[in-house]
Amino acid sequence: MHEPFDVITLGEAMVLLVAAEPGPLHAVRTFHKRTAGAETNVAIGLARLGLRVGWGSRLGDDSFGHYLLASMRAEGVDCSHVQCVSGEKTGMMLKGRVLDGSDPPTEYYRAGSAASRMGHEHVDPAWLQGARHMHATGVFAAISRNCLEASRHAMQRMRASGRTVSFDPNLRPALWPSIEAMRTTINALAAEAHWVFPGLAEGRLLTGEDTPEAIARFYLDQGARIVAIKLGDRGAWFTDGTQSSQVAAWPVDRVVDTVGAGDGFAVGVISGLLEGLPLEQAVTRGVWIGARAVQVLGDTEGLPTRAQLQKAGLQAGFSTGGPACAGWRQINGPGPAPRGPGG
Repeated sequence: MHEPFDVITLGEAMVLLVAAEPGPLHAVRTFHKRTAGAETNVAIGLARLGLRVGWGSRLGDDSFGHYLLASMRAEGVDCSHVQCVSGEKTGMMLKGRVLDGSDPPTEYYRAGSAASRMGHEHVDPAWLQGARHMHATGVFAAISRNCLEASRHAMQRMRASGRTVSFDPNLRPALWPSIEAMRTTINALAAEAHWVFPGLAEGRLLTGEDTPEAIARFYLDQGARIVAIKLGDRGAWFTDGTQSSQVAAWPVDRVVDTVGAGDGFAVGVISGLLEGLPLEQAVTRGVWIGARAVQVLGDTEGLPTRAQLQKAGLQAGFSTGGPACAGWRQINGPGPAPRGPGG
């Protein structure tokens, strides 16, 4: 039976207004309109690589909502399970421009948005289980209690049905009532995932451990099969419980904007594993895409096409069988054999 999607994701999308010049946000006069959202960044990145991607969400039936819907469709993301709801509003954010490679200032306007009202009753089980893989992040779960329930319900259903699930904690402390509530809830969600992608600082906060090895052991003991830990300018450390290694950072001429680098990393690792790459090659792809992401202003401008991936020499392993796919089955257990986009 042919499955309609390689990957699905649930989450909030916002209109992103990026400052055209540096300086305090209140002083900026010109902004460029873009899309933003951790889950939608990953969806766009995977679609550009040719994977079949579905995104589920709620938007306001307003100009921002229609802009986001048109933008996602233009990227090749299936939006058949995105609702534009009359009388509700679409979230937005402002992002400043910095010249020194530091994190840019941001302001969010998302409280009470259509996405924040999404619950598990808005998620079609047949749509979920028609995909091979689900990607989730801690951002959507932090927006509201019903978004948390939608995330948890979808992750549990996908795992129970034999699909794989990846999870990026993507911590937003300001959205949680306390650090302890964030830690407990995010770790419970991570326990529903097969592949977990924390940053080193996130892992330390969430687990109380200090080293990549100890952080990974925490999540492996919860049931993860792969843990890939982002180390910033030192690359990434990864393990599947039997083999562990580190991939060096990809050279970067100049850091322009750090936002979106973690989403780019997830795009690389997820696409690589679904295509049958050995784990080290999948993480290498993730590090390369993350490095591209920090060299551009927007959240998605650095996400590559399949042709750019091939030009960089990171295409190997894209197949419908053979040793690479055998490696995917070894990591993920029995289930649908991996295949390339459109295959």
